[in-house]
Amino acid sequence: MPRTRTRSRYAKDQGLTTRMVTTMFLIGLLYVVFVGVLLTLLRGAWPIILIVAGGLFVVQFWFSDRIAAYSMGAREVTPEQAPALHGAVDRICALADMPKPRVAIAHSDIPNAFATGRNERTALVCATTGLLRRLEPEELEGVLAHELSHVAHRDVAVMTIASFLGVLAGMMTRVALWGGFGRIGNSRDQNTAIVALLIPLVSAVVYVISFLLTRLLSRYRELSADRAAALLTGRPSALGSALTKVSGDMARIPTRDLRQAEPFNAFYFAPAFSSRESLGRLLSSHPTLEQRLDQLGRISAQLGHA
Repeated sequence: MPRTRTRSRYAKDQGLTTRMVTTMFLIGLLYVVFVGVLLTLLRGAWPIILIVAGGLFVVQFWFSDRIAAYSMGAREVTPEQAPALHGAVDRICALADMPKPRVAIAHSDIPNAFATGRNERTALVCATTGLLRRLEPEELEGVLAHELSHVAHRDVAVMTIASFLGVLAGMMTRVALWGGFGRIGNSRDQNTAIVALLIPLVSAVVYVISFLLTRLLSRYRELSADRAAALLTGRPSALGSALTKVSGDMARIPTRDLRQAEPFNAFYFAPAFSSRESLGRLLSSHPTLEQRLDQLGRISAQLGHA
């Protein structure tokens, strides 16, 4: 008989659920407004705009996990190829009472991990070779428990879909200009110059709003995943040790490799920055290391009292 799905043993986070629902509602509203503005400005291109908008949304929803995994170099591995990694995932899944996701390794010296997937059936958890080489077994389990909490709470799917709107804004604008803007110019519409200014402006506003919404959600979801992982494993110190080790070793990674990793920071266990002055630090997808360690310290004290 097929296994009846039950809720995982990860601690519920009502604050995370509320933020996810709010973010998706606002992102959806922004999506509708953006398409409406494009349709108003470029009436002659409305079939192309609707087809591209709908098609890209479907692709994003169904294939986002594969696109993200491929972009970050994840390669699925069997238990025979990576027994230690599979064993750690097996232990966390048994502890959380959740289905085992696909397991992958990315050949990169950057010590990191990430999870993708729109639900538990399509989920994939990946660790880099740099992470596997640096962490002790208990530290690795802490990191994997953090990543699997994203799958259990489904916030990884929300982040993947939400972060796509900024990309969509740029792509749809280019398609709309290519498909319909030429007609405006051919008809010598006196408003051509105004439209040419409005479209990039609207796209920029859409990108900024979607960026800020996803960043606000992302910081909270990372703290939520740390908390859920610490409570599930009962070893917040192991997760804190992994965080400290990973963050410290980032400084030893070549700048070129860090720059290549920066676009995927929202998915990673710990962010990668190519310089201390990086603007990404100001608009980071993650809370600071001090905030994360402080929370883990409080959880450790609570578990000790309990």
